[in-house]
Amino acid sequence: MKHFVTGLIAAAVLATGAQAQQKIVVGHALSPTSHYGVGAQAFIDTLTELSGGTFTGEQAPAGQLGGERDMIEGLQIGSLDLVITSTGPLGNFVPEIFALDLPFLFRDYDHARAVLDGEIGQELLAKIGENNLVGLAWSENGFRHITNSQRPVTTPADLDGLKLRTMENKVHMTAFSGMGAAPTPMAFPELFTALQQGVVDGQENPVTVITASKFWEVQKYVSLTGHVYSPAAVLASPILIDGLTEEQKGWFMEAAKASAAATRAEVNRLEEAGVALLRENGMEVITDIDKAPFAALAEASYSVYTDQYGTEMVDRIKAVE
Repeated sequence: MKHFVTGLIAAAVLATGAQAQQKIVVGHALSPTSHYGVGAQAFIDTLTELSGGTFTGEQAPAGQLGGERDMIEGLQIGSLDLVITSTGPLGNFVPEIFALDLPFLFRDYDHARAVLDGEIGQELLAKIGENNLVGLAWSENGFRHITNSQRPVTTPADLDGLKLRTMENKVHMTAFSGMGAAPTPMAFPELFTALQQGVVDGQENPVTVITASKFWEVQKYVSLTGHVYSPAAVLASPILIDGLTEEQKGWFMEAAKASAAATRAEVNRLEEAGVALLRENGMEVITDIDKAPFAALAEASYSVYTDQYGTEMVDRIKAVE
């Protein structure tokens, strides 16, 4: 009987230990070696260290858990723990986020990061929190550029009739319609095959994503239009976060900050090295582009946001030094 009781106690201790250690799965749409992968690993490493191993983690990269919209919905119902996502589909859940997707709004990386790390960024994270999601930190993709398989794009006229994959984002779709392209929204995991099969002619993404996805295998031309700054967000399930102690919530916040910092550092590196990598892999890179005609035609997309929310947010973003 004594051995039986001892065995029960040992089993209880083991069960308690198993419950005490929790594995967090970090989902994202890109490869584990991408800037998202770097950020996801920084989150996992920081959380594991801060928690003394109470929390561990693993990545679910390359859309294993679905497209970004699918993953965001998974957070809302608690089937996913944590996601690093572009803001493209996030605006469908938190419409105020659409302000960040307006073309030619941010002057450069310093401007964009100052906005997101400041008062405006914190307000938008709070808005995310009102929509059955938890916004932990702003991360990054970078400035978006156009690739295609048909011809160099140097002026808006070169976009005429091109079928361009866009995110499921009405601001982006309106902007590209205004510039003469035929926007075709689709989830990112479907994109490579769609380019390969000629379902679409091109797409638009930052250099970081173009390199991580090896789009040079299915695209010939890249035009450095820098038409939209693309942030990313580190999001968590409210079901997960609500079950944490205040100390544990602090660990998650610090891990998210470490993730964002690591991702931005990788974006900086890839912005310098990526263009050379694209050329090495046979892409024709068009750098001498007058952005003013693109910006003039894309301006109509601002009304998608301002007609509903006014110009205050746009004006505040432009005013940040």
